[in-house]
Amino acid sequence: MKWQAVTQEPSELGESPFWHPRERLLYWVDIPGRKILRANPVTGAVQAWDMPMEPGCIAPAASGGLVVALRDGIYRAQEWGVGLRLLHRIDHDVMTTRFNDGKADPLGRFWAGTMYEPRTAAEAELLVLDCRDGRTPQVQRMAGDATVANGLAWSPDRQRVYWADTPQHCVRVWDWDADANVMRNEREFHRVEPKPAQWQSGMPGYRGRPDGAAVDTQGNYYVAMFEGQRLLKIAPDGRLLQEIETPVMCPTMPCFGGDDLKTLYITSARHNRPAHELQRFPQSGCIFSTRIEVPGLPVNLFRE
Repeated sequence: MKWQAVTQEPSELGESPFWHPRERLLYWVDIPGRKILRANPVTGAVQAWDMPMEPGCIAPAASGGLVVALRDGIYRAQEWGVGLRLLHRIDHDVMTTRFNDGKADPLGRFWAGTMYEPRTAAEAELLVLDCRDGRTPQVQRMAGDATVANGLAWSPDRQRVYWADTPQHCVRVWDWDADANVMRNEREFHRVEPKPAQWQSGMPGYRGRPDGAAVDTQGNYYVAMFEGQRLLKIAPDGRLLQEIETPVMCPTMPCFGGDDLKTLYITSARHNRPAHELQRFPQSGCIFSTRIEVPGLPVNLFRE
């Protein structure tokens, strides 16, 4: 599979990419760089918007603009570059916890997982913000007992929710009642081997851990394997269908884009990576694309 670099200027930690169907632009965040970015893949032009805190994840809004999860809460930006309006402040310790992976669900609610930065306890949660039909913003806890929330996605039939805890090297799945927003029957979807003790970047014997994810129209789950130099394509029944080698050691999250949703994009990381790895993969932190046969699901829009 042939990858092309979409961006030339790397992010420190690219995450939360989505293809905006109306604007035909690719959006993503640089978490430690405290930026939201967007690119025109045809011209290569990139715009950056500085944030006051780390943006863990973003989603497009049906009425225009973005919903943004910053370290201390969830905000609304009515349009690009315009000030942020707080929708809901989250009651967690911002000294140890921030938002990480998240996106809107098929009905327009905004889901965002947290990460416990010391990584010494399972303090991370999966939260959902509901602002639909003009209601007062309400936040509901959907899951927990994780350290680094990742891998959030829904099946095409809206009957499953996927969620990963990266340090546990495991993706979980729940049955989902979309209208009632109830998750049931939690179970293991796919597990990979843990990192061997004393493993360092460049050594054999480790294939990475699950980071961000996306789902195609056939229900296949694509997940980026951080430190694994690959994406996994996993069938709805949990079978590994394909390992897709990536041009960086640390891919972070895939998404589908282009008018036909047959362009697969991945974000990547260079933040805190060793010098010898960056020498081997000098475009770490850039975004890459490749063409695929089965289209992905379109991005879900936040509704209010």
